[in-house]
Amino acid sequence: MSASHHEEETHDMGLKVLSTSTIHPRVRTVQVSRPEAQDTTFLAATAKGLGVTLKHFARNLFLPMKKLAKRNAAGAPTDETWRNEIETVQYPEEKVTYPERFRGLHRLTLREDGNVRCVACMCCPTVCPAHCITIIPAETDDKGIEKKPAIFEIDELRCVVCGLCVEACPCDAIRMDTGMHARPVEDRADAIETRETMMGRGVRSIAVQGGEGPDWRAHGHEVTKTDVNR
Repeated sequence: MSASHHEEETHDMGLKVLSTSTIHPRVRTVQVSRPEAQDTTFLAATAKGLGVTLKHFARNLFLPMKKLAKRNAAGAPTDETWRNEIETVQYPEEKVTYPERFRGLHRLTLREDGNVRCVACMCCPTVCPAHCITIIPAETDDKGIEKKPAIFEIDELRCVVCGLCVEACPCDAIRMDTGMHARPVEDRADAIETRETMMGRGVRSIAVQGGEGPDWRAHGHEVTKTDVNR
């Protein structure tokens, strides 16, 4: 009775038993019964997708304008002709109001001499979870700085806007406070930010290179456990 139960269950699952082992009846060779090509159709899925499209079209065309409070909410388009939440925003001619915590594109800060503050320490590409940062270091003539980035590139299409690169940078060389949205591109290579483009939107940082400097003890700074852990 047990064997017949398993044979019936196998038949219901669309499996055909070809042979059974003489050592153990549970060890069998089965064949999967697959539907014929004419039995597979996408008409139902196509009709469902068209129904969703027509529903959105009707809502976008006939629903009244949203209330003022909803239109002024964060992320809502500022255009007065906006009627509901599914209307297409004609970017870049029309733009939405970004939330206050929107970071924006990366920028590289500069030192007083106009050079980039990055010392190619590789902290940001190491901490980046998306592996979108590429840095190739080079030697520098500055006696106080060992390396500089010969190549500094960020693939904005892979960036997850986490801000970990900003947190990891010990020199305050990279920031995400421009509030600029990534520009639309037709080629993936055009979405890669280079050192020159990020320096072009940069400003001179007010941070001091190296923190308080090597003479921090002379400033009356008291050594604490936190300072040792840094």
